[in-house]
Amino acid sequence: MHRGGRSSRMTPPPPPPLGRSRNKDGFGYDPALDDTALVSVRDALAQGRWGDVRTLLAETGDDWDRRGHRLIVLATEPTSAGWAEDWRLAEPDSSDAAALHACAKVFRALRGKEDPVVARELCRAAARMAPADPSPWLALLILARRTGTDEERLQIFDQVRGRHREHHHAHFLMTACLAERQQGDRDDPFHEVYDFASWAAEQAPADSPLCVLPVVAHAERFRVLAAVGIEPRDPAYSRHWGSRRARQVMKSAFDWWLEWGTEEHPRRMVDLNFLAHAKYYEGRPGEAAALFNRIGRHATEEPWSYPDRDPGEAFRAVRSAATGRPR
Repeated sequence: MHRGGRSSRMTPPPPPPLGRSRNKDGFGYDPALDDTALVSVRDALAQGRWGDVRTLLAETGDDWDRRGHRLIVLATEPTSAGWAEDWRLAEPDSSDAAALHACAKVFRALRGKEDPVVARELCRAAARMAPADPSPWLALLILARRTGTDEERLQIFDQVRGRHREHHHAHFLMTACLAERQQGDRDDPFHEVYDFASWAAEQAPADSPLCVLPVVAHAERFRVLAAVGIEPRDPAYSRHWGSRRARQVMKSAFDWWLEWGTEEHPRRMVDLNFLAHAKYYEGRPGEAAALFNRIGRHATEEPWSYPDRDPGEAFRAVRSAATGRPR
């Protein structure tokens, strides 16, 4: 059995790929977030029980954000490509098997263990099997983030958005890509990433988590500016969070969370981590504390790792300062 285990003058390195990590003191990150069904099925897949994956994806249906989240988390596991290929060979007409296999090949390509051309072709083949599904295009966008051109990323993003206009993960990826277009030696208050995030938030319904996207754009710009030395590497010493635009963005996003919450969204913990990070460095620890109480143990590496910090230490320090709880 096969086991699979616009150009910039100053371009910072991309953030680390998705995946679980754990510090020596046991503080860990799990991209599955609070999806307990996904955690269970991921463990089953690691033992070769791809039938559990088939059941989970069938139950997920056309909840595209949840389907994309689950496929990407499953695909990051080192052995997923091999087991997914077994499934695909056993059920060659299964679009779910094709999608998981293609996604897993993308992550193998990002690790340097697969030809990106092969991964791209598998994604496009999976997309042809399920024309309405944005998930194969999401995987292509993840790959293009590292290996594609600006034009390719935009074309792929349009394919995702054409299938699901509010696709959460795809909008986050495009925000990160656009933020990395750095020209000159200062921040541009009219940088295109801010326009993109504002446009996406305005286009989305009032209850859409994309209303938090301007906060994400602000954090991604900080990552880029700090990586090239325009901003201090420690956000506590940065003025990036104190501008008038930043304060307006943070207030709007926090007010949106108070009103809508999106407690059922599969990636809501990603939003809450970005928002807690922003509110604390804006100088509003009380609001950050309320967010930490909702986050609980579901920390995410981004944005606490920005630009190259230990995310566990950064998360614990800010949570302790905001809530008064020990690290």
